[in-house]
Amino acid sequence: MKHVVIVGGGFAGVNCAKKLAEHPEVRITLIDKHNHQQFQPLLYQVAAGFLAPNNVAYSLRNMLVRHPNIEVVMDEIVSADLDNRTVTSAHNKTYHGDILVLAAGSQANFFGTPGADKHSYPLYSLHDAELLRSRILAVLEAANRDQSLVSKGALNFVLVGAGPTGTEMAGALGDMIHHALREEYPSLPLSEAGIYVVDMGHCVLGAFSTKAQAYAAKMLEQRGVKIHLHTAVKEVAPDHVVLGDGTIIPTHTVVWAGGLRASDFSGNMGIRQGHGGRVDVAPDLTVPGLKGVYALGDFANITGKDGEHLPQLASVAEQSGKWCAKNILADIAEQPRKPFAYLDKGIMAMVGRGSAVAEIGAHRYELEGPMAFMAWLGVHVALLSTMQAKIEAVVEWMWDYFSEVKGDQVLDRFSQGDIDWSADAAQQPQAEAKPAKSS
Repeated sequence: MKHVVIVGGGFAGVNCAKKLAEHPEVRITLIDKHNHQQFQPLLYQVAAGFLAPNNVAYSLRNMLVRHPNIEVVMDEIVSADLDNRTVTSAHNKTYHGDILVLAAGSQANFFGTPGADKHSYPLYSLHDAELLRSRILAVLEAANRDQSLVSKGALNFVLVGAGPTGTEMAGALGDMIHHALREEYPSLPLSEAGIYVVDMGHCVLGAFSTKAQAYAAKMLEQRGVKIHLHTAVKEVAPDHVVLGDGTIIPTHTVVWAGGLRASDFSGNMGIRQGHGGRVDVAPDLTVPGLKGVYALGDFANITGKDGEHLPQLASVAEQSGKWCAKNILADIAEQPRKPFAYLDKGIMAMVGRGSAVAEIGAHRYELEGPMAFMAWLGVHVALLSTMQAKIEAVVEWMWDYFSEVKGDQVLDRFSQGDIDWSADAAQQPQAEAKPAKSS
């Protein structure tokens, strides 16, 4: 019986494990530092309180319990001996397989921005989303208690990055601040809240068409979002953000959506790291020069048909996991492996309640508005891992869409309210930049 060790319980690792588990002659050990899989594309909805955490996170053991040849281990892998297909955990336990699959995922890339790692909120894990939700609610409660804090940035929210994560979070914040919470905070001057999207690029949603970018920018502006393009973030401080053009925005809530890099584990494997700290792989998803070692999903640089690296998307991770399993089975049967052929289903983003953009298929058939919202809904439901998750998410979204439900506004992490309000960034010289339009 061949033993396959999979590091990472995300889309890539779980789909690889499930496909392999159909063959009882294969034994699989799936290792992840969490005991759950999280649906990263929906984390922003948890942060905004529109979905509960259990709508986007699912027990790995429960998901895989029907596969007796899969062992799930909760452990954090920190280093590897790839020549021997052995990995070592933070608990100094080693795991060895006949075949090793590296699918350890990604984390925020702060690009060396001073203070960003200490004073901003990334949005790449369930823990991140829950902390951000608590911080948003904490500053709202503080400002409601003492409205003098508004001048200190209590109601200012800065999102670094105008890609899908930053854009979707900005739209959700706009809906939350300017619509959903008005009845709950009747005395709070929510009209003074500021939502800022900052990006060095020339548009929001850079991977989308010009038409989609213009629509997204319009929808954000309708929700009170101020867009600062061609602008870098120079520093993130506890009570303000300094932009590259000298603008100082007082704020105590900075959302970091400025990019991804591979998990720290990628630097402890004894091989050269590729772009974003990821592992460069051959067309068949193997790591060149190593026998029986594969890398997948956000942990790998996978080349598409056009010669460019495929984006860090759930669909890429899902398909690469299934394809990897097929190639592993080919290895076991001593058959040739096949190069990964990604089926491009398109790209899409939600820009607020009922507003979305979608480019469907490799030819990018464009949708916007309610039709794009329905397409977004269908694709995300299809990607959810369990039937229960699919049903619960659809119910939550439909209830939100037709009733303007307030969502889950429970402040359960009181540490996020421990804010030093004594410093006053609003007293520093400011040069408010004008919002830039998408091109």
